[in-house]
Amino acid sequence: MWATFAIIAIAMAGFALERVSIEVTALATVIALMALFHFFPFAGPAGTLVSPETLLAGFANPALITVLALLVVGQGLFQTGAVDSITRKLGNRANIRPRTTIGLLLISAGALSAFMNNTPLVVIMLPVLAAIGSRARIASSRFMMPLSFVAILGGSMTLIGSSTNLLVAGVAREMGMDPIGFFEITPIALPLVIVGLIYVLLVMPRMLTPRATLVQELAGNEGSGRQFVVRITLDEAHPLVGARSAAGLFAQLKGMTVLMVQRGPRNILPPFEDTVLAPGDTVIVAATRQVLMEAMRGRAQLINPDQLSDEEALPFVSDHVVLAEAVVAPGSRLVGRAVEAAALSATTGCFVLGFQRQSRMTRVRIGDIRLEAGDVLLIGGQREDIARLRLNRDVILLEWSAVEVPINNRAGWAIFIFSLTVALAATEMLSLVLSALAGALAMVASGCLNVRQAARAVDRRIYLLVGSALAMAAALEATGGAEFVAHSIVSAFSGAPTMVLLSALFLAIAVFTNILSNNATAVLFTPIAVTAALELGASPHTFVMTVILAANCSFATPIGYQTNLLVMAPGHYRFADFLRAGVPLVLLLWLTFTMTAPIYLAM
Repeated sequence: MWATFAIIAIAMAGFALERVSIEVTALATVIALMALFHFFPFAGPAGTLVSPETLLAGFANPALITVLALLVVGQGLFQTGAVDSITRKLGNRANIRPRTTIGLLLISAGALSAFMNNTPLVVIMLPVLAAIGSRARIASSRFMMPLSFVAILGGSMTLIGSSTNLLVAGVAREMGMDPIGFFEITPIALPLVIVGLIYVLLVMPRMLTPRATLVQELAGNEGSGRQFVVRITLDEAHPLVGARSAAGLFAQLKGMTVLMVQRGPRNILPPFEDTVLAPGDTVIVAATRQVLMEAMRGRAQLINPDQLSDEEALPFVSDHVVLAEAVVAPGSRLVGRAVEAAALSATTGCFVLGFQRQSRMTRVRIGDIRLEAGDVLLIGGQREDIARLRLNRDVILLEWSAVEVPINNRAGWAIFIFSLTVALAATEMLSLVLSALAGALAMVASGCLNVRQAARAVDRRIYLLVGSALAMAAALEATGGAEFVAHSIVSAFSGAPTMVLLSALFLAIAVFTNILSNNATAVLFTPIAVTAALELGASPHTFVMTVILAANCSFATPIGYQTNLLVMAPGHYRFADFLRAGVPLVLLLWLTFTMTAPIYLAM
């Protein structure tokens, strides 16, 4: 037991310090536990030896598989642009007061989590918040962890708010207690939720380090505001046909600056007064890469790759293209040649979507632009064609700029699959793990994601972190370590006033729920709490409420609750980030409980 405690302590220190990667620490922890029970065989409570199978079973845990599958489902929503319509509706408010909008969404998530499973709720909110944050250029680390925390706080308000609540109520009922009412926990939980929300919304974002991925850091200064000149050719079925300018602007071209409308031999220049776009027009616009990506993947596809070359349409065999930026190299054969005359599509299989020149923005037809050294081309094509540009000496491929863009317009399928996944899980027609796996499979089978994109959505850090944590939990339970700590606390405070014991019990459960899991901790401590209450002649219900509230304090580690794992990758968090922001919240809730619980006891 003490050797297990030592291994867990070293593992927690390794996760927090991150001197080596989380993956290495997780694997080393599992290996250390396997070696311990190999050289010193030990029989658990059931009399069976703790085997490698016992320690490795966590890697097939349904909760872990559920989290990974839900990450794939969420990636399908993002990849198809399915949340674009939602974010556009929130766009006006977000553009004016983005932080207020995010705050209102977080409060809404907390309120909803009291009445529905918080895991699918976080999955719903993740892409919406990510899109709003991206538009407002707010680091996702500022609001991803708060999203998980408000969902956990809200889930502690009612009986069905969390699986932990239901689990504790079930164990208590098996021990002969009366059933816990739907809102019975609300009075004692409300002060904790209010204090927790104030901390999460006002204090915690300032404690979280803004952190971006390497790609975002590279692109932040160089690519985010870069404007590319792009031509949009209108055929009979194009969604822009019939668009009329108002106050010199075209409402359908949000985020784009219209430089010129070419109509046969005539060029129409700004300001545009009551101009109506017609078939055969070529609209020259300037826009950032992000705006152009949205124009390619929206429901009303404003930019079609097949229309970007005057040559024969490119044979796209996939529903996805890759966009990348490339600089015209000094001495390139492209210098002095027009974009179309350069015939990039014939020689490389790629098309030129946009063009950018540092010195000036041009208003001539993009195909007639004479390229110069240093010009930046926004190039699209299949992943293999883009990769071959590394060997091309005429352009210098900016590797970090490559991003895959879906052009298959499958947003409707993605929304349908996601909605069905959530509905089946919420109504319990299927288990959560089965619903999540089926949803992930459907995303790939329907073409919303390809296998490579689905694989990238699975975060190996989460997989190894949770697997090693469950191995630690199995070792603690087998050696009696968890029960030893629990009984020690109850024994130490057995002669103290009831409130002192409740406070100590709350703190002990809050610590364990972040080391094991909330469900394992709840099952472990519920019988102990009920027994202690009966020995003291106190109300078992109060002790059960304490277990529920403390087991929901899963804020200090990413392994404490599965919503923490869901936001870990999108928020680019490290293990230490949860300690920095979560430990103060756990202590704050413990102090709040200690001060407010006597009021509940007196009722």
